[in-house]
Formats: sequence, C-alpha cells, structure tokens
Amino acid sequence: MLSIQNLSLAFGGIQALSDVSFEVAPGLIHALIGPNGAGKTSLFNVVSGLYRPTSGQIFFEGTSLVKMKPHRIAGLGVARTFQNIELFQHMSVIDNLLLGRHRHMRSGVMSGALFYGRALGEEIDNRLRVEEIIDFLEIEKVRKLPVGSLPYGIQKRVELGRALANDPRILLLDEPAAGMNVEETEDIARFVLDIKEELGVTIFMVEHDMGVVMDIADRVTVLDFGLLIADGTPTEVQADPAVIEAYLGEGEEESWD
Repeated sequence: MLSIQNLSLAFGGIQALSDVSFEVAPGLIHALIGPNGAGKTSLFNVVSGLYRPTSGQIFFEGTSLVKMKPHRIAGLGVARTFQNIELFQHMSVIDNLLLGRHRHMRSGVMSGALFYGRALGEEIDNRLRVEEIIDFLEIEKVRKLPVGSLPYGIQKRVELGRALANDPRILLLDEPAAGMNVEETEDIARFVLDIKEELGVTIFMVEHDMGVVMDIADRVTVLDFGLLIADGTPTEVQADPAVIEAYLGEGEEESWD
C-alpha cells in the first residue's frame, strides 16, 4: 500500500533520514520505532507532505506522493494524527470531527452560504458519519463539550476521531499512547485494533511504548539516527542485536516491558 524507496531527508548539515526503504502492506498494523531523534516523525512528515525529501520516492497505491501538497495526499485517503495534540481547543468535539470531513464537502459557496440543496444534504451526511465515529470511540458523553475542557486521554481520542472522519485508507498515528496512563494506553490500543479489524483501515504508527508495539503490531520497522536497522515481525525485531544495542546499549539484557 505504501512504498518508501531510498528516502533521504537533510536539514542543512543534519541528515534526518538516509536511504530508507521499506513497504507497508495493506490491512496490517505497521509500527515505526526507534530511539529519540531517529527520524520517525520526520518520515511521517515526508509521507504526509509537510516535508519534501532530499531524494527518494514515496508511493501510495502506485501514486507518487513526492511534491504533492498535504491536502492532495489527504484526498487520496492518507490521514494522520500528531505527536502533540493539534485540536481546536475552544470548539466542541463534534465541530473538531466535522473538520475532518472537509475533503468530502463538494457544495459551492452560494449553496453553503444559504444552506440549501447540496450543502444541506452534505451537512446531514457528514454529521451522521461523525456521530458514528463518536459512538465507535465511546465519547458520546463529551460530544458537545469544548475540547479544551476534556482530559488529555479523551483529547487524544478526539484527534484519532478527526483523522477517522477523513475515511482514510491508511492512518498514520504519531505516538497515539504518548503521555497516557496504563488504562488510557490500553483503551487506545484497543481502538487501534478495532480500526484495523472492524473498519479495515491500514495502520502505520510511531510509538515509544514497546509493550503496545509488541502486543498489537503485525510488522515493525526500526530507525536509528536516520538509518533503517531492522524490518520484520515483532518477534524478529525484538531479537535483533542491532535493535537491542540501539535501545539498551551493547551488552545489556533485552527487555521490552
């Protein structure tokens, strides 16, 4: 579904990614891991069009994403969340999720301003879809509340919902469990699994919680200082000496808890 080919990214003298190549297969949860500064979020930013690579190619279902603007990439069915919550804090949960429906809105300025015809039909359809996502993520009780008044874990769930509102074919999750307690982490892991199994959406995620990665990922790619050092099943990656050294230091005992 997603093919990364010889991807490199440099910021002046800093090499964020160096000749990285791997593929994300459809229907799987594919985790991208690595120590801090490994280049994980930089790779996400290249895939979603926020950065332009120095060299290399990215293909989504055969379409090149290089030089494509972010809204065009989103229009292909590529949605993402962010490491830091990027919600509109003073808007309600419903309104934040409706923003995720933007690419599905086709009515013109006049019908939108007068709110009739096609614009009215779109509004009804989009609100119905948003309510389905609210039910799916179990946030019915807070649907009309301002996002800024909600606990951190619920805000992360709302951001996940906004990405789902795009009706993506692939979902890029940048540290979905970051900053969460044990209960919140278990909840978000369950939702990620449900998104794959019930909605049929391919998941490509960056995550530091190795317990989550090893529990739910079908495949794992590991970066270290912008270099790809491992790519395989969780069991294969967990036993890879290069990965153990990158995370724990040479000669240390292996632990992924």
